[in-house]
Amino acid sequence: KMTQNFKAPKLRFPGFTEDWEQRKLEESFDFLQNNTLSRAELGDSGTALNVHYGDILVKFGDCIDVSLNELPHITNQSSVEKLKNSYLKDGDVVMADTAEDETVGKCSELTDIKDKIVLSGLHTIPLRPKNKFGKGYLGYYLNSGSYHDQLKPLMQGIKVTSISKSALKNTIVSFPRDVSEQEKIGNFFIRIDNLITLHQRKFETLKKLKKGFLQKMFPKNGESVPEIRFPGFTDAWEQRKLGDISERVQGNDGRMDLPTLTISASNGWMNQVERFSGNIAGKEQKNYTLLKKGQLSYNHGNSKVAKYGTVFTLESQEEALVPRVYHSFRMVDGDSKFIEYLFATRLPDRELSKLISSGARMDGLLNISYEDFMGLKIKLPSIIEQKQISDFFRLLDSTITLHQRKLDTLKKFKQGMLQQMFI
Repeated sequence: KMTQNFKAPKLRFPGFTEDWEQRKLEESFDFLQNNTLSRAELGDSGTALNVHYGDILVKFGDCIDVSLNELPHITNQSSVEKLKNSYLKDGDVVMADTAEDETVGKCSELTDIKDKIVLSGLHTIPLRPKNKFGKGYLGYYLNSGSYHDQLKPLMQGIKVTSISKSALKNTIVSFPRDVSEQEKIGNFFIRIDNLITLHQRKFETLKKLKKGFLQKMFPKNGESVPEIRFPGFTDAWEQRKLGDISERVQGNDGRMDLPTLTISASNGWMNQVERFSGNIAGKEQKNYTLLKKGQLSYNHGNSKVAKYGTVFTLESQEEALVPRVYHSFRMVDGDSKFIEYLFATRLPDRELSKLISSGARMDGLLNISYEDFMGLKIKLPSIIEQKQISDFFRLLDSTITLHQRKLDTLKKFKQGMLQQMFI
């Protein structure tokens, strides 16, 4: 149901028409005492849970079910007694008051505490609502843009940003007067987060599955057959030089209106406009390599993800312009996608490390010539087996991409709802 009432959100559940309440934060919450002891001082097992700002910024969501999360406990019983003014109860909110970016002010509402003792930790602002709120409402509202826009002018610091209790006191908190409406909003976002978590787990599981198959479906160094194989294939894999089964691709035909691409170690081929918010080729573009669908490039750039560079096949476009510094090539005897997956196993890294004459150059590229790269020894099965392996990993990749898109869609949906359902 849509409404344009100033003191009500654009989108709300049917049956609720009353204006929302708007109060200063200090009228709606009590500030609790901080526990400033480190986890080392508190011990790592015992009877009390201890929530630090790092948990809120990195580990916890908007609404956290304490009963489902194992946090470090306090061992020292005298500390438990001494810090009882820092205990948190069901429905309390903990805000991170320090961060290295604008995530400062991120909150977690603690739910289902039951008989456990929970303490706020370092760099946190623990808040206790003066009136009972519906489960989840405060966690999602206090992290929404509706509330966070008020915090931006109050943030202090350059490298490390912080916010103070005194600055928070006069911020305005908006909420439905009817607790049942609060509960509906909280439950709605909890369900969305559960879906996000479900797809995140599936996504991570599939990525681990791919990593495991990459390790088992290619022969390890010193071996000639893989651990796992498709039925019907028994021959040993043959060692070949990359240059014996491929040939160089270089130069272009003068067309400069083709997509200009770059390789990301994590994401493969990316349009420069998308990756860098513009075409960074400049005058150098006239020297770029014209790469056609099914041809490959080796980006010999050093990165955290790929110490010895990465190889990717062009698939998304029929033709594209790619940096001349890449070692580009096409297969004359073999399946190009198989070669990409072979490099994804990181098995050639040992050979590559021997070929590199020194560290990264000024431009971040590893010192490995095209000729040396083509001298790389790799193990190959028959082309039929290569295609079976590459088809298998293609299917796995498309499934991973599907779950990534579902995950992104759900996250965008949540952000849209956060904008529409609060004031």
